[in-house]
Amino acid sequence: MASVILKRSRPSVLRSIGDGIRMGVLSRAYASVAVGSDIVSAAPDVSLQKARTWDEGVSSKFSTTPLKDIFKGKKVVIFGLPGAYTGVCSHQHVPSYKNNIDKFKAKGVDSIVCVAVNDPYVLNAWAENLKAKDAIEFYGDFDGSFHKSLDLGKDLSAALLGPRSERWSAYVDDGKIKAFNVEEAPSDVKVSGAEVILGQI
Repeated sequence: MASVILKRSRPSVLRSIGDGIRMGVLSRAYASVAVGSDIVSAAPDVSLQKARTWDEGVSSKFSTTPLKDIFKGKKVVIFGLPGAYTGVCSHQHVPSYKNNIDKFKAKGVDSIVCVAVNDPYVLNAWAENLKAKDAIEFYGDFDGSFHKSLDLGKDLSAALLGPRSERWSAYVDDGKIKAFNVEEAPSDVKVSGAEVILGQI
């Protein structure tokens, strides 16, 4: 089942983010991608950085992973979040996917991908802390270029996080977006968690 892109009403009001942090929400209705978009074409020449230790980064000569290697010829569920070690991301968003891995596999999903505007070394430590690295592939978008290409970047400077991303999820089949969900506020996990997208596959 393919979802339709969610319309997001963004009045200039204060919404909560994280544990009691308040921030402004800017007006914007849609991301630049929707159901039917090719996620690889939407972010041309963009690569992500697979979570790893610093020593692994050095030994790989700081290699990156082209989007086509992540999505082409595969059924992928990807979710994006504001950042490693933040409350909602650690306690709700990632666990929702970690705890449903068997259900995704039963639906023929090849991989679950988590992406955040972090360096791959922080993401690696976070993934190990959450004991989620064996179930989920973690990728850094260290300069935010992937999220900017999809119009999913978000300024969270009010929470001392700087440029980050929306909280979102997508089901991608051979590069084509089949389901796409974006939260109204980064503190929400109403439409981007595992339970929702399982029903969309």
